[in-house]
Amino acid sequence: MTTPKIAIIIGSTRQTRFADKPAAWLKGIVAGRSDASYEFLDLRDYPMPFFDEVASNAYAPTQNEVAVRWQHKLAEFDAYIIITAEYNHAPTGVLKNALDYAYPEWNKKAVAFVGYGSVGAARAVEQLRTIAIELQMAPIRTSVHIQGADFMGAWQQGAALEDMAHLQPGVTALLDELTWWGSALKTARDAGRASTPMVTDEA
Repeated sequence: MTTPKIAIIIGSTRQTRFADKPAAWLKGIVAGRSDASYEFLDLRDYPMPFFDEVASNAYAPTQNEVAVRWQHKLAEFDAYIIITAEYNHAPTGVLKNALDYAYPEWNKKAVAFVGYGSVGAARAVEQLRTIAIELQMAPIRTSVHIQGADFMGAWQQGAALEDMAHLQPGVTALLDELTWWGSALKTARDAGRASTPMVTDEA
């Protein structure tokens, strides 16, 4: 299988966000892996307005320049890990907006989730799985939930996620599964493009 390129998306933009802690934790973990390449995408770097286009870019070109830049960046990747908070049993508004601003860029690619909060963003992740399916993505089975004492310890008591060995098996399983699906779907997309006949002007 081919080596996939994976984006890790930081799905919160609040100044006091917790997301930087799991992002730093994941950065240390993926640095030791050679079965995929990884890049972090911070939604702070893509300050898109609330969706205000004629239609999804599945049907009409997007006009907002930042959103177009976001789409072009997403298109570079074969799979995604989304780091998500949970607000009122749902993903953050800025993350939902970012998902809505692209469509073909997400299609036929794998996605995984790392959630944090009192219940590890479990309810937000369930919603994100449904959204991902509508975007023609393949959400993998394994997700990571930083919850309860782990979340409170890292958030308020200075505990390090790196020291929580019980979280490591879940992260390893997530990365293994996502790499497999990312590679498999990349191979399938490439094969589909290769089998598509070229259109010419010849009669």
